Amino acid sequence: MLIGKVICDIVATQKAPSHEERKILVVQPLNLDGTDRGEVVLALDAVDAGVGDRVLVVTEGWSAMTSVERPQSPIDMAVVGVIDSITLDR
Repeated sequence: MLIGKVICDIVATQKAPSHEERKILVVQPLNLDGTDRGEVVLALDAVDAGVGDRVLVVTEGWSAMTSVERPQSPIDMAVVGVIDSITLDR
C-alpha cells in the first residue's frame, strides 16, 4: 500500500470492459511528511476520490481487483480510501 495525492483523472474514450464505470486516477505517491515520492501511478478509483485528495492505494493485483469488485481483471492498483489525517508518533 502507499499514500498518495490525486493530481488528476484520465479521460478515456475506450476502456477495457472491467474498467467501465470507474474513474482512472493519476496519483502522486507521498512520503509520510507529505513530500513527493517517486513517479506518478495510475489507479482505478473505488471510493469516489477527487483531485487534491490524499488517498490510500493498494498496489497488489488481487487486492486491487477485489477492492473494485472486478476479480480476474487487468488491474494492478486501486484507490481504496480517502485519508482525513496522518498522525506520526515519534
